[in-house]
Amino acid sequence: MSSAETDPSSPAPTPPRSWRFDDFVLDTARYELRRGDTVIRVEPQVFDVLTQLIAHHERFVSKEELFASVWGGRFVGEAALTSRIKAARHALGDDGESQRYIRTVRGRGYQFVGTLHAEPVLVPPPPEPEPELPRQHIAFCRAADGVRLAYAVAGEGLPLVRAANWMTHLGYDIESPVWRHWVRDMSLRHKFIRYDERGCGLSDWEAGDFSFEDWVADLETVVEALGLERFPLLGVSQGAAVAVAYAARHPDRVAALVLSGAYARGRFVRAMTEDERRAAALDLDLARVGWGRDDPAFRQVFAAQFIPDGTRADWAAFDQLQRRTTSPENAVRFLEQFARIDVRDEASQVRCPTLILHSRDDHRVPMRYGEELAALIPESRLVALSSNNHLLTGTEPAWRVFCDEVEAFLAV
Repeated sequence: MSSAETDPSSPAPTPPRSWRFDDFVLDTARYELRRGDTVIRVEPQVFDVLTQLIAHHERFVSKEELFASVWGGRFVGEAALTSRIKAARHALGDDGESQRYIRTVRGRGYQFVGTLHAEPVLVPPPPEPEPELPRQHIAFCRAADGVRLAYAVAGEGLPLVRAANWMTHLGYDIESPVWRHWVRDMSLRHKFIRYDERGCGLSDWEAGDFSFEDWVADLETVVEALGLERFPLLGVSQGAAVAVAYAARHPDRVAALVLSGAYARGRFVRAMTEDERRAAALDLDLARVGWGRDDPAFRQVFAAQFIPDGTRADWAAFDQLQRRTTSPENAVRFLEQFARIDVRDEASQVRCPTLILHSRDDHRVPMRYGEELAALIPESRLVALSSNNHLLTGTEPAWRVFCDEVEAFLAV
């Protein structure tokens, strides 16, 4: 037997079930902490710490056990565990003084001391079969400066073009949990066209020029290669700024504009205080130091910003996406250019119908910047989504709202 099987300090995985205490329910099958009908948002590691404490409520759980079960035995500082305990207490309305639910066993660990009520074990229904992924055709074209650009076409119907955005890989996205639902659902009723921007995915990673103007020109190159005349254009995150600039410059081509997690000004441009400028610079430092390392801790900072409500599996998929899609050097170049984006003038020149969808509690690009863009684009419509995620996951309710809104908008 392996040491993990014989060592009592290595807890076995907790089977899916739910526990009820006071008006709270911790539901591991749904990965939810609820109070009444309200889902309380907690980060994946906070949820896992709470699960371990409740699952072993009859005794205290040592710090070593928590490090093993939540961090997989990987070395992290004790401050990381302390912060997760503090966040778990906060979610329960507890604190370090009252310790109504989580008691500190000084120097040893923690114990759940709430009163649990009997709750039936949840046997999750068998998962519905994943919808069949669309077949895609990948091809290549050349930008004016010779950089090779990869593009893909999936689905049938009227075209829907997505302006390229950071961290995509045409050969991998169709199976990645980060992007596959975008490809699957956007290609159900459309010929969905997407491409990897220069320096990313299947496009050339070695690109001399790396500016916003190059990104707009690359979109022009792909449109010309496909012979498209008039089409709706989708922009996600920084790709939304590219879409806005293209729509302003080619009003005859863009029939409608759909923007998600969008902004008119990059982080350096919109930074008004010293703290905001330091936060923008920290993005670059994290990419410089941590992108190419085997330790995912640095890259997980980006995962926590882009998909804070994602599961541990979502975070792992996001980490893998970061490593597959571009080099550490290009990651820094991307972030430097993103921070300098400013399409306020172009936004005011957009004349096509525009739908802007933005997560209400977006951690990466706060809602106020989506509102700013909506105020700049004439007669645009802004829809606030009930999510904390910058990139919507395929399992959250906000994704279905997003798809319904987009289809209704494009059907007009």
